[in-house]
Amino acid sequence: MSTKEEEYRDIFLTEAIENYTEINRLLTVLEKNPTDIKSVHALFRITHTLKGNATGMGFDPIAEIGHVLEDLFGAVREGRIVISADMFASVYKAADVLGELIDAIKNPKEVKYRGIKTKLEVMLRNTLADQSAGIPIQEAVLPDSGRGGSIAPELLDILGSEEDEEDKEAKLSFSHLVQVPVQKLDNLLNLVGELVIERDRIIASGQGGRNASEYSRLSRISSDLQYSVMDVRLVPVDFLFNKFHRIVRDAALKEEKIVTLKLKGTETEIDRNILQVISDSLIHLVRNAIGHGIEKPEIRKQRGKTEHGTVTLEASSESDIVIIAIQDDGNGIDIAYLRKKAVEKGILNLHEASQWSDHDIMMLIFEPGFSTMDEVTSLAGRGVGMDVVKRALDSIGGTIQIETKVGEGTTFYMRLPSSMAVKSTLLFELGSETFAIPLSYTERVISIYKSDIHTVANGLITVYQGKTISLLFLNDLFTQERSGLAALERFHPEAKLEIVVVSYNGRCVGFIVDKLLQQKEIIEKPLQKPADGVSLISGVTILGNGNVCLVLSIPGILNTINHTQHTKISL
Repeated sequence: MSTKEEEYRDIFLTEAIENYTEINRLLTVLEKNPTDIKSVHALFRITHTLKGNATGMGFDPIAEIGHVLEDLFGAVREGRIVISADMFASVYKAADVLGELIDAIKNPKEVKYRGIKTKLEVMLRNTLADQSAGIPIQEAVLPDSGRGGSIAPELLDILGSEEDEEDKEAKLSFSHLVQVPVQKLDNLLNLVGELVIERDRIIASGQGGRNASEYSRLSRISSDLQYSVMDVRLVPVDFLFNKFHRIVRDAALKEEKIVTLKLKGTETEIDRNILQVISDSLIHLVRNAIGHGIEKPEIRKQRGKTEHGTVTLEASSESDIVIIAIQDDGNGIDIAYLRKKAVEKGILNLHEASQWSDHDIMMLIFEPGFSTMDEVTSLAGRGVGMDVVKRALDSIGGTIQIETKVGEGTTFYMRLPSSMAVKSTLLFELGSETFAIPLSYTERVISIYKSDIHTVANGLITVYQGKTISLLFLNDLFTQERSGLAALERFHPEAKLEIVVVSYNGRCVGFIVDKLLQQKEIIEKPLQKPADGVSLISGVTILGNGNVCLVLSIPGILNTINHTQHTKISL
């Protein structure tokens, strides 16, 4: 049995045990008050659901018992029969057999069920036949010898052999799955985060002592606990992907297009909170693929394509990164048309439009208010949506890339952290303060001589591996100064400068820092009011020495640089 089949079986087993328990509770209520119509309705719904789930999973005996109980409670609900006191014994017997069949899923064994199933079927058939013959509604009774002709002799033998068995001692069934509210998992993860911070503090204060082995064991156990809790929060992406069948259907109907949805890599796991954050973004991208990408059927036929357009959602993982691809086989993105639109909307002038790279031009679609549609449709043309995608990804440290070919289609790649609980960072110093940069944005760390840094238009650049990189003294962002040239002059001509090269939306910038420290996984906490509006900082963490460490927001910093706005932070 595959992992996915085992997962579905465990989910079915958990729900089936809950249904079985509820059936027994409702039967006791109904037995005391046979006119309780609410209990009858509830029993009908539960047995109907259990039958359907069992059929889907291939557990036919459970489905057969569920079906006959559903028919029985359906007839009671419609007022066609009334269950007698004797009949309750057979219904309880059927419930017991149902419980044994459910238990046999995890503890394989032979369970005889055809006898009680046949008894209930014959009783129900005879009672309904009497009603059709004009006999007034009466209490349902067990088939006796006077009406035995309704049961085949071989089935009577089965019925007799099963009823001759000794009553078995009642046993309670429990599922090995436990449903836990997400809030409890979040609280547990926060406590584990505090434990990890305290662990680092204890280890840092005890370095050089005699208890290195004890500290090593503490570190290993706490790390295992941390990652175990993180694993509990992981869910397969099909938790979200399977909701898109209806979204695609409705969007295609509004646009009068024919679109098929394909899902790949649905077993890939990711933090549930991340799925929740990106859910709206994924909706925007899928609707965008249908509204902007997929052509109408007649246009696709003219271009030699099938009438059915295809949107593919695919998930894959690389180390601690999950990649979600949204692909369509439609128009593709016309870069020349984007340049024209950017000039028409006043976003770029003619010179800028001609100088910008194709990648930079494509990223304009994530700007607020930018749209390539000449007419507003139900799905596109308002210039909203794609900027929501960018903001959502920035909030969790994700990135997005685009690949397109005119006439063949477009693919958006969202690169997401697999968990929001732990962030891999690079620690460095500015003056006396320690900062952290997320590794997800870090391209490389380099050391270069002062002589390899050049000035261009009052800015600093260097060439590394044939690529020109803009440089910035990171301290300038926090002091609201433009001291790049002056700061560079303070270094000895043969001095080496430490540079962290970061990348965001295809743009690389090198940050000159005072001292590089180490890579470290941190528990990041969000900024609280009134500092939560500072765009250059994404959060804070506590280091092993007890000091507060600010985590830099690379999207916020590069956006600030792009708009030549500098925010001053007092350190």
